[in-house]
Amino acid sequence: MSIYDHNINSLQGEAGTMSAYKGQTLLIVNVASKCGLTPQYEGLELLHERFRDQGFSVLGFPCNQFGGQEPGTPDEIASFCSSKYGVTFPLTEKIDVNGSDRHPIYEELVQINDAEGKAGDITWNFEKFLIAPDGTIAARYRPMTDPEAPELITAIEKLLSS
Repeated sequence: MSIYDHNINSLQGEAGTMSAYKGQTLLIVNVASKCGLTPQYEGLELLHERFRDQGFSVLGFPCNQFGGQEPGTPDEIASFCSSKYGVTFPLTEKIDVNGSDRHPIYEELVQINDAEGKAGDITWNFEKFLIAPDGTIAARYRPMTDPEAPELITAIEKLLSS
């Protein structure tokens, strides 16, 4: 199954599919509004702005599985992200990234190894997956990887130039 075969609703609940992003380089991130890592929204938005005209998008997946740090309604999440961090990248409906109700897209993502060769469950908010334009999962970055980390920027640039 391709990453583009998955259905995913918008934050406001509108039906959608990952095929809308076919041909783009994506950074998929499970996000939360009340986490110590929430300031990463700023770096994610900077990445989105910097590369969007080259066929890149950040795609945020709100998740409340880690310490209840995304308790808000869709309107509260949208308002927070917009007013606090100026987020313009797409946000999906709130999903589970681990456990028996894990969203199917994350069933695929968790199979990918990080830089240390470890796959498996999402460890915390702001875990990142870089997706190539052909839909392959190019890399996995753990939550503490800053969105503007040189290794992430280099990997994005490489995918955009290929």
